[in-house]
Amino acid sequence: MVWRSVMISRPARLRRDHFSLAIEQEETAFIPFEDIAVIVLNHREITLTHPVLSACAEYGIGLYATGSNHQPAGVFLPFLPHSRTTRMMRKQLGIARPTAKKAWAGMVRRKIENQAACLRLCGKEGVDRLESYARRVRSGDVDNLEGQAASFYFTRLFGPSFDRSQERWTNAALDYGYAVLRGAVARGLVAHGLHPTVGLFHDSEQNAFNLADDLIEPFRPLVDLHVAKHGASTEGELIPADKQALVALLNADIGMPQGRMSALSAIEYAVESLVRVYEENAADLHLPMLIGLQQHQLEY
Repeated sequence: MVWRSVMISRPARLRRDHFSLAIEQEETAFIPFEDIAVIVLNHREITLTHPVLSACAEYGIGLYATGSNHQPAGVFLPFLPHSRTTRMMRKQLGIARPTAKKAWAGMVRRKIENQAACLRLCGKEGVDRLESYARRVRSGDVDNLEGQAASFYFTRLFGPSFDRSQERWTNAALDYGYAVLRGAVARGLVAHGLHPTVGLFHDSEQNAFNLADDLIEPFRPLVDLHVAKHGASTEGELIPADKQALVALLNADIGMPQGRMSALSAIEYAVESLVRVYEENAADLHLPMLIGLQQHQLEY
């Protein structure tokens, strides 16, 4: 299973060297393509060859490009390798509304449960209230408990004056971490033949990642926990070390019904369970449980 996230923040030339990505800087580093899940290009003086793009498609690698603000601005997704894309698109478009609403409620419920876990891990008050919100989520979240929980949660986590529209380090870090997770979720969706544009709940005509924005919800508190733990007194802009730490969250431990695993692996299992919802009207999604920030240790 793929496990590495590669972030490049200095001038470099990327080329394909047989089965490896060659990163040419002062010295040349070689990373097997089969080990890579995502590559983040975070410098304007990075060049890459066409065979690198071909390898990203061949090996199912998500390739991010950052914009002038150094936030992820685009992602190259490997659509073509999956053989059942059209069939899955029909399944997505034809899903029964009760099934879609039940799946969305499951995502919202787990998101709020993970927000409660985030407050608990940070030693903040309000855990009981969020757990109460989670218990009351109904099919389709008709009472918008997701929105009510978010309004309460962020002010408990970051302080009563916190607002997501403010220009500050905390919001920049949240946006960067969410963007990385969003691209990883989109990569997992297309790898399993799903189209990220067709969502269960999100349905904006201007959003190419509606389904990714559905499935990312229970993963968001992982970013929140990191930002709350590491940015309480941080001001100014994100520095390369901040971004590297946010990308590294893809390798943080997450709880899943199958056991403890990296966030990247958890995304794979969550997407596989979502495929079963479309194909079999399966009742339950396999969704992540926030357990901390420990980096996943590979076993050999």
